[in-house]
Amino acid sequence: MATTNYVLRYSSDYNGVELILPTHRVVVDQPLTVSNTINILVWNIFKQKRKDWLSILKNCAMSNQLILLQEAHTTPALINYINRYYKVADQVPAFPYNNSFSGVMTLAKAYPLSVWCYKEKEPLIRIPKSALVTVYALANTTKTLMVANIHAVNFSFGIKTYQQQLKQLLQQMDRHEGPIILGGDFNTWSRQRLELLYQLTRNINLLPVNFNLDLRKTFLGRPLDFIFYRDLTLTNASIMQTVASDHNPLFVTFQY
Repeated sequence: MATTNYVLRYSSDYNGVELILPTHRVVVDQPLTVSNTINILVWNIFKQKRKDWLSILKNCAMSNQLILLQEAHTTPALINYINRYYKVADQVPAFPYNNSFSGVMTLAKAYPLSVWCYKEKEPLIRIPKSALVTVYALANTTKTLMVANIHAVNFSFGIKTYQQQLKQLLQQMDRHEGPIILGGDFNTWSRQRLELLYQLTRNINLLPVNFNLDLRKTFLGRPLDFIFYRDLTLTNASIMQTVASDHNPLFVTFQY
């Protein structure tokens, strides 16, 4: 998985889009949290092709410090939402789509201290999938939170490219000393992919979030969307059933 050389940043403090390089560092004057609670939404938003995606995002804007989107399409409606409800959104522009970009996007209530961004081309169709790592200051602690947002490669024979994408991302994450959240659409439609994902996350002591009522999108009987965590306490996990995307959004609450 190649490190791409920039992310696109949309911010309520800046009129337009900024190009952020991997060497970019921020002296943060505001932590992501005001208490020891972290609320997060993870959702493949299907390029906002369906109705009601915006109403779902609006309803959770006040309670979630982080939103991890996959297949986020930088439409004016999404950018207006970011400017109104969030401090910043960082996107890895995986590929152009209808005169804008589509890719993973992380919305946050505070600027990240640092970012890393990756792309991996689909072996068959050659369209890139993307991943984004961001690090945030937290209230009441000197530890920082690392957040990884991934849309894994989908169309491949075997798991070589899939393994390569996951390994590079998880190696970056394992270096972090502090709490970690990993979420996204992992395209775990085969037994090999699912077993590999569990193996690699266990290797760096990441725990999976389990849902009592599991409404995650499945393909060939296997769930595609996951959230993993380390050095955090899971206090709540739920899934909203909706037709606003072809995936259902995942809502999770952590304490640190």
